[in-house]
Amino acid sequence: MPRTHHFIFFISSFFFFTIFQCGKSSQFGLEDGLSWLNEEDSEVDMVQTRHDSSSSCDFTSGKWVYDQSYPLYDSSCPYLSTSVTCKRNGRPDSDYEKWRWKPHACSVPRFDALKFLGKMRKKRIMLVGDSIMRNQWESLVCLVQGVIPTGHKMVHYNGPSMAFHALDFETSIEFTWAPLLVELKKEAENKRILHLDMIEENARYWRNVDILVFDSAHWWTHSDKWRSWDYYMEGQSLIKSMNPMIAYQKGLTTWAKWIDLNLDPRRTRVIFRSMSPRHNRDNGWKCYKQRTPLAFFSHQHIPEQLVVLKEVLRKMSFPVYLQDITTMSALRRDGHPSVYRRAISQEERQHPRDFSSDCSHWCLPGVPDIWNEMLSALL
Repeated sequence: MPRTHHFIFFISSFFFFTIFQCGKSSQFGLEDGLSWLNEEDSEVDMVQTRHDSSSSCDFTSGKWVYDQSYPLYDSSCPYLSTSVTCKRNGRPDSDYEKWRWKPHACSVPRFDALKFLGKMRKKRIMLVGDSIMRNQWESLVCLVQGVIPTGHKMVHYNGPSMAFHALDFETSIEFTWAPLLVELKKEAENKRILHLDMIEENARYWRNVDILVFDSAHWWTHSDKWRSWDYYMEGQSLIKSMNPMIAYQKGLTTWAKWIDLNLDPRRTRVIFRSMSPRHNRDNGWKCYKQRTPLAFFSHQHIPEQLVVLKEVLRKMSFPVYLQDITTMSALRRDGHPSVYRRAISQEERQHPRDFSSDCSHWCLPGVPDIWNEMLSALL
């Protein structure tokens, strides 16, 4: 090689090496500069889900971007529960409504109500789970209802279920209460028994549905004081105590067997939404007066529920999609109702700690709207 070429090669190598080192220094400098975000502040449940390499977009990895064009509806939506209408309840700020999730490698398409209803024409969509799944159902109903004229939409209630009907599209968006998926019964002497191997009483609502979205996590981890049962039952065995993650695995396995045996993947799509993170350490005050999303996490913690869930899904023959919203939502401790779960007067605002603070559910408009944008994209 001529001497001139040696010189050019040396200069080029030095140039790229220098850029690489500067890039590394800059990255580490950023983390050091944000060291105020300590481990205690960022200790939330989160998980990264493995995605198929053929997937065109990994929704789980990204950042929250402030977007003035949000929200996509306002808190006057008539289908919202009082406990999530934070603005109507007196929350003074509104920035929590304006954050959009931006994956690193792509974009989540903006929710288009008419397009969504067109895709869902003559279909039943059912969200199954706990009060946070109802939170998501209210969000989805509010996202679509604005394009439907009065008199062409209705909601009806049937036991543990409620359904929003878009009449012109023959589409229903339904919610069914089943926080544990398996059956919880009150039996002799008012003892509450959680049957780990019984599900049909709840599952009868899931038949003939085109799209099923499930969640189940929070109720399984309630402490003895708050848990909803006195005994577990499996077969003929009555069990007073059990490791909650073993119980969760048994309950999910019962659910998985029902799905495998009763549903046809050519007829029904099944999505399991990962757990919604809670920010209620410090007796629920972790989310009070928070105004912006966290920038990043100083460490990662994969909750046991997600480990158990992934293992159960892996063994199923039915193709279930795991929609991972845990990590992205864990950055949003600003998005919870906190004390604004009910209307608070100006005088009461002077003594907010006299009230309980909800750092589990989400203000609407807010974070669940983004879950539903992702859900629309998946469908």
